[in-house]
Amino acid sequence: MRTRGKVAVWAGGVLAAVVVAGVVWGPGLYADWQNRNAEAAPVLDASGDALAEPTSLDGTWTAQPGSFAGYRVDEVLRGNHATVTGRTEQVEASVTLDGGALTEATVTVDMTSVHTDQPPRDLYFRTSALATDQFPTATFTLTQPATLDAGATVVDLTGDLAIHGVTRPVTVEAEIGQQGDDAVQVVGSVPLTFADYDVAAPSLGFVEVEHTGSVEFSLLLAPAG
Repeated sequence: MRTRGKVAVWAGGVLAAVVVAGVVWGPGLYADWQNRNAEAAPVLDASGDALAEPTSLDGTWTAQPGSFAGYRVDEVLRGNHATVTGRTEQVEASVTLDGGALTEATVTVDMTSVHTDQPPRDLYFRTSALATDQFPTATFTLTQPATLDAGATVVDLTGDLAIHGVTRPVTVEAEIGQQGDDAVQVVGSVPLTFADYDVAAPSLGFVEVEHTGSVEFSLLLAPAG
């Protein structure tokens, strides 16, 4: 990996997006500002209900507008922690339920469209960190069926997560909520270590990116067709 080149590109983004805020405002003020601008973690819509009868959901469901995915990571600027979130609504998903069990699922995220509040950071994310010109998508593929119980709001989803050309097994504790007969919401977060996906977390002394983060998602699903 060309770590020196990655740090150089990332440094340009930081100098453009962080130094002005972090040095002129002060690290503490920058961290407070960044934390206020971070997106909240995905949660179930308050209007949703626990699953009534899972077998009634049998069939194929696909992602609808309002679905999103992204990442959450911490930056440390001179001892001050700032949470950064990236988001995109360019998400495709196909989920199949049979006999009240989730038997197939594929979720694909367009990584070229993930964005934060800082374009220079996004440039580093797309070019040096994830090389989205070579690996434009991230994909979760279910590898084990997951039984849905009546009244349930949580389900463990076991599958393969592919990011940056690297595929690793993961288990996601997802929350699920039913919104009438024609909509289901699934939300969750997948903790990850960047090195596991051959992604380097750069450090420039005055600012560092933590070596761990998470992938977050909220899927609004409706029956296909």
